[in-house]
Amino acid sequence: MAYEVKSTLPEQDLKIIGEALQGSLVDLVDLALVTKQIHWNVVGPRFRSIHLQLDDVVSTARKHSDVVAERASALGISPDGRSGTVSAGSAIGPVKEGWQQDREAVRTLAEALYSVIVKARERMAAVGRVDPVTEDVFIALVGDLEKHHWMFVAENDS
Repeated sequence: MAYEVKSTLPEQDLKIIGEALQGSLVDLVDLALVTKQIHWNVVGPRFRSIHLQLDDVVSTARKHSDVVAERASALGISPDGRSGTVSAGSAIGPVKEGWQQDREAVRTLAEALYSVIVKARERMAAVGRVDPVTEDVFIALVGDLEKHHWMFVAENDS
């Protein structure tokens, strides 16, 4: 027997919320993947500190992707984190393959974080007009991502 989750929110509000949550889910899944790619390939004198800092970003992205997907599910919106969906819709630009010097790795991740934050803030504003519960999900997400962004920007010496 199949059950369908029904939300108490109006359909037009669910459309806004669904698009916002799905977009952020895609960005967060990609952020975790991109960060791991950099994590595995960073080299240079600051390798250890950056390597560990990258793991913190992965943990944050994975935690928030789960929160975002579960919020969508709670509202009857089916989340889609499949690889094809992520690659087609992420706000993050391509990351070069191969080794990355520590400076380049810091700059690449700061740019990726910036892209995700910009989109998350747009989505936060959109859902804030229709659902404060979902807005709260975005407030926590943006706060954590902005902290990581600040730390990577402060780490950049070029």
